[in-house]
Amino acid sequence: MRGSTNGSMNGSIRTMGALTIGGLVVVTAYTVALGSNGWLWFGWVVLGLLTLAMVVTRS
Repeated sequence: MRGSTNGSMNGSIRTMGALTIGGLVVVTAYTVALGSNGWLWFGWVVLGLLTLAMVVTRS
């Protein structure tokens, strides 16, 4: 039982990591093309902090 929960958690962390990196790419592309948007960067920072919190609480 523990192994399956841990595997699920690792998958969730990988998904969050991929979303965070993808979000960084999207926000950066938006900033280059159309100019900076503070709310987009704020949202990306929140997503990054959530991802970091998941990584820290995993161990």
